[in-house]
Amino acid sequence: MDAEAKKTVLRMIPYGIYVLTADDGKGAMGAATVNWVTQSAFNPPLVVVGVKADSGAYAAVKSASSFTLNMLGKDHKGLAFAFFKPAKIENGQLSGQGFTRGSNNAPILDGALGAVECKVTAIIEQGDHHIVVGEVTEAHLHHAPAGRPDAAILEMKDLGDTVFYGG
Repeated sequence: MDAEAKKTVLRMIPYGIYVLTADDGKGAMGAATVNWVTQSAFNPPLVVVGVKADSGAYAAVKSASSFTLNMLGKDHKGLAFAFFKPAKIENGQLSGQGFTRGSNNAPILDGALGAVECKVTAIIEQGDHHIVVGEVTEAHLHHAPAGRPDAAILEMKDLGDTVFYGG
């Protein structure tokens, strides 16, 4: 296989940018910027997320059996970059961001456009990112987007010409 062709072609897949959070209440808390996200069913509403297998966010999701997916808007580049590294709680903030706790105990970022709380229904452990399937149990809309909701989401291409994922 031509490695450069593979990388270029796989980078043609558009990626939204989100922050996944989880807290099992027993010391496993994590948050990470994620971009392998899609809705996979309407009834029940299911989302699928790829989470780096060796990350604190994955450990927290697996232990908690729940997570929250925070939706980032076009002006949330700072939020995306804040969670590119391991998260930490300091001075009542998560990686410098205000939050409240959802009914599943996971942080809901105050600055996000909205969020969905999910209970884990399946995990597929293959590759360097594991696939987490979550049933949406609660939805929060902090800031209604103007126009199409899918046009409001921060995308990988919005982070600059040198930021890529995939391939």
